Amino acid sequence: MTPDSEITVRPARNLRGTVQLPGDKSISHRYAMLSGIAEGSSRLENYSTGADCASTLACMRALGVKWSRIEGPSNTIEVQGCDGSLAAPSAPLDCGNSGSTMRMLSGIVAGQPFTSEMVGDESLSRRPMQRIIGPLSEMGAQIASRDGKPPLNIKGGSLKAIDYKMPVASAQVKSCVLLAGLFAKGETRVEEPLRTRDHTEVALRAFGAELNRKAAGPGSEVRIRGGQRLRGLDARIPGDLSSAAFFLCAAALFPGSQLTIPHLLMNPTRARLLDILMQMGLHISVTQMEEIHGELVGSLQIEGAALHGITIAGADAAALIDEIPVLAAIAPFT
Repeated sequence: MTPDSEITVRPARNLRGTVQLPGDKSISHRYAMLSGIAEGSSRLENYSTGADCASTLACMRALGVKWSRIEGPSNTIEVQGCDGSLAAPSAPLDCGNSGSTMRMLSGIVAGQPFTSEMVGDESLSRRPMQRIIGPLSEMGAQIASRDGKPPLNIKGGSLKAIDYKMPVASAQVKSCVLLAGLFAKGETRVEEPLRTRDHTEVALRAFGAELNRKAAGPGSEVRIRGGQRLRGLDARIPGDLSSAAFFLCAAALFPGSQLTIPHLLMNPTRARLLDILMQMGLHISVTQMEEIHGELVGSLQIEGAALHGITIAGADAAALIDEIPVLAAIAPFT
């Protein structure tokens, strides 16, 4: 372009087409960790392209897990599991900006017979970790921190099962305790006050673990027996619903838009976004719904329509924590 070049940008009138989304981040994290401690190899197609999930893979490699990326458009990862026995890292485990990596992987390294140091970037180093330090310490891990914040120095070893009633609902904390429970003696029980994302429970079952889960008031109770061995898994990770939010909201702005999103995660603990957008006026239909490795997956057909405002509060606010910013962006147009 020259200094006197002129570009005219005209507003879009609608949104039409098909969107193939990268793999769901929550599932990618969990599959990378579980395939690393499973027996045998795993093939994970459509693994998330996000930096956070790359941090999880890097940490697993630092713990002795061998994995490779298969060339091609499907972003496939092949992982050779270590059957529960990780190797002591020669350097700190760098979690980058990923709180999911640090909180969930802490549960796994707490059950290993070596010491791990977990670090992160400047932002992650300011995030609280006491919610995982408490239950892991109760299970027998020795953890040093900087006033409850990273870096974490985790001396792992033999763990004991606990009954843990979570004071605050958190899928990451629940996952941390359940993953530690795999390496504990006895049966670990986790009770959450409100229902949170259940990807860890679903993934553990997909890799061969047995869990017992039942409703407990507005939340749930999950039990896992220690000493179970996981088996490798070949899976295609469904599209990320949080990433789909941007395309869904863009289509919602333009009546007459027609959008197709295939192979999208439809887990009930994540799909509240779709209910909210339909309440606002967006037309959404689900086709080809199926269950794959315990997760509901479907294709969406979206048609734009006139929007109207709604109120998001209480449990809905918690369920939509990742999507509230983009919903706020379209709110002025209702």
